Amino acid sequence: MKYNIDELEIKIKNSIHDLGFLVPNVTLNPSNRPDLGDYQYNGAMALAKKSHDNPLNIANKIVDKIKEFPEFKSVSVANPGFINITLSDDFLISFANDSLNDININYDLGINKTIFLDYGGPNIAKTLHVGHLRSANIGNALNNLCKAVGAKTISDIHLGDWGRPMGMVIQEIKTRYPDLAYFKEDYNGEDVDFNLTNEDLIELYPTATQKAKENEDIMEESRQINKELQAKHKGYYALWQKIVQVSVTEIKKLYKDLNVDFDLWEGESDNFAYIDELFTYLYDKNLITKSDGAEVINIKEDTDKKEIPPLILIKSNGAVSYEATDLAAIWERVHKFKIDEIWYIVDKRQELHFTQVFRAAYKSEIVRRETKLIFNGFGTMNGPDGKPFKTRDGGVMPLSDLLDSVTKVCETRLMENITENREEIAKTIAVAAIKYADLLPFRNTDYNFDIEKFTDLNGKTGTYLLYSCVRMNSLLKKACEANINYSHIKTLSTSNERKIILAMLDLKRIIKRSFENYSLNEICEYLYKITNLYNNFYAENKVLTEKNIDIRSSWLALTKLIFDNNKYLLNILGINIPEKM
Repeated sequence: MKYNIDELEIKIKNSIHDLGFLVPNVTLNPSNRPDLGDYQYNGAMALAKKSHDNPLNIANKIVDKIKEFPEFKSVSVANPGFINITLSDDFLISFANDSLNDININYDLGINKTIFLDYGGPNIAKTLHVGHLRSANIGNALNNLCKAVGAKTISDIHLGDWGRPMGMVIQEIKTRYPDLAYFKEDYNGEDVDFNLTNEDLIELYPTATQKAKENEDIMEESRQINKELQAKHKGYYALWQKIVQVSVTEIKKLYKDLNVDFDLWEGESDNFAYIDELFTYLYDKNLITKSDGAEVINIKEDTDKKEIPPLILIKSNGAVSYEATDLAAIWERVHKFKIDEIWYIVDKRQELHFTQVFRAAYKSEIVRRETKLIFNGFGTMNGPDGKPFKTRDGGVMPLSDLLDSVTKVCETRLMENITENREEIAKTIAVAAIKYADLLPFRNTDYNFDIEKFTDLNGKTGTYLLYSCVRMNSLLKKACEANINYSHIKTLSTSNERKIILAMLDLKRIIKRSFENYSLNEICEYLYKITNLYNNFYAENKVLTEKNIDIRSSWLALTKLIFDNNKYLLNILGINIPEKM
């Protein structure tokens, strides 16, 4: 016997088939009336409508067929034809012990596909600010979720390291340091003594951008530099490589602090290497047309209810567009890897851009129709007042400043009795507070980040989850020190134990819906729910001092199950559990 809801649903479906009713599937829904049962089956009403019978008659026939299942403690019918099912303790215990032995049974959905995830997307030379959090955070968690359900993944940061902003930064450096060898006509690739730091870039990028916006001559020079950079001008290209090296080092450091990583650290420049190959392909297929001096692909469809502009490949000034490099990225990826799906985790305001790129990719047959290109837009992270997250002087808050601020609050509020590794533990807690708050709302919604609220130990917060896990782990360590064995669950002695295991039974569905909706909010809600259930159990029982050995070992095994499960889920979210709090 397999102790999970999926197998039980199949068993009930087969029994209904034996009665002569051909149903495609059976869904057992967690009951909203635990006094009536653990689960409810509502299919009798639909069957009655098809067979022109009374729903109660259909329900009673089904109950007579399944009531002797050993998995059930009781089965009953309620008007107008609901079937209520209470699971047996043996079923719950066996399921819990199976999960204890192999936590993966609740996660592996057998998703046999390769998914390419494009997330992160920071711009080179630009300070990572709070607006960069969501793409990296959501993308990394989705990457972890894909692996958990059985998929193979390839992740890419897709750096914004190409295009006009690079031209602006190089133009500003050239203005300040005109004698640098990079700008000499006879430059031949030799090393240049130029001490460029990330702090320099933090100041250079906004200054260069503002100057170019205010002065058309500077803007035009930046465009020209960018055009020459794309043509691999030796000096500009060497300086650009230095800018990239300095900036990426800093980006990696901050993303490491946030438990975010990528398989590939490629950027628009890597995709640009495929532009000529891509354009030759598109010209050969006669897909490129002229429009107001630009070269475009018409992607309009007859079913469009609103105007969808053509995708611009080459601008009227001769520069290659951002859309073209994104199309080149798809070209590169499908040629390098055998991919079933490509997921983009980006701001929802870029939906039109990706609609254009995806249509061009399908129309040109760069990707097959069966290869899914999926836009996963996300909402905005705002301050506690609902307005864009700003610094006191009105600027966009750097992501490092947000992490530092939350770390300081965590250290002040939560670590009175901790003397060792205070900064490291405080940062671990701060990362949990930030990431959980960011993943708790549905991906597509805006939300307000309130430091005081999201570092509270008594709310729906990452700090609450960590504190609970630390307490569970401490309990298990004390049991080990006392040589108490707790290898498996032997008995259920309280209603709260049943509630906890019933919540565990629902986990696989939570994981499936999260994967299908490309969002982590249900996992976040589930973590809070099952942690609350465990804490209610813990508050009512003296686990270590329980006199009955079977009950005590069962309680400890249940504690280990929930700790292991919470650790697994937090790992999907990119959250680590500290040793102390």
